[in-house]
Amino acid sequence: MAHAPCPFLLMDNNQPLSHSDPRRQLRMARSMCWHCQSEVTGEYFCERCVKVQPVSKDTDYFTCLGFPRRLALDPKQLEAKFYELSRTFHPDFYQTKSTNEQTISLSNAAVLNTAYRTLRDPIQRAEYLLALETGSVKDIRTSPPADLFEEILELQDTLEEYRASDRGSDQGHRLRATLQTEQEALERRKGEMESQLRRLFADWDKLQDTGEATSQARAERDRILKQMRALLSHRTYVNNIVNDLAATIA
Repeated sequence: MAHAPCPFLLMDNNQPLSHSDPRRQLRMARSMCWHCQSEVTGEYFCERCVKVQPVSKDTDYFTCLGFPRRLALDPKQLEAKFYELSRTFHPDFYQTKSTNEQTISLSNAAVLNTAYRTLRDPIQRAEYLLALETGSVKDIRTSPPADLFEEILELQDTLEEYRASDRGSDQGHRLRATLQTEQEALERRKGEMESQLRRLFADWDKLQDTGEATSQARAERDRILKQMRALLSHRTYVNNIVNDLAATIA
């Protein structure tokens, strides 16, 4: 999935800037103001004409919300930063501004919303980080775990049999009970995958914290990303089946 870039550069050395002036919390990659053509030295508002500046195309969602590229993010801190920045581009502040400024503020707010929706969910956050780190803009393709392949084929046959059965009959009740058992087993398997993902998230964050650029660190980085991609693919596949089972036997 292609992810739009995010406009808000908020941190120096991974620390939030002060809350004294919200305009100075927002930094950008542009070098010239769209309104007065004066040099913009990094802030998201022009110092000369004080006009809001549009989205930077080079900023990722983590930087957007003031966090480093880590996978263990505090949900409360993430939410607090989102609401803090949302106020900066709230339409109420731009009612008397020009059409250009209103359009820019709305566009910036929209990207902020997308950034927050992406990062608040651990799975989407990991998928987004994978896209950033590997340069891939495609969705992670789902695939079944190898050890579940035959079991899933049998499960699909049982599902089709159940859909074609008289659900009030003894056969329908028997098939439904079988599907419920399979659903519970797959939910446990999904939970195991999520536990493995959490361990990989911790490994990733630890590796980023060391900041090493050795060949061993690069190999470890590639290992983590590869395993994370495979687990996310398997987890999504299993989750889709669980949802299908739940909908079918509800």
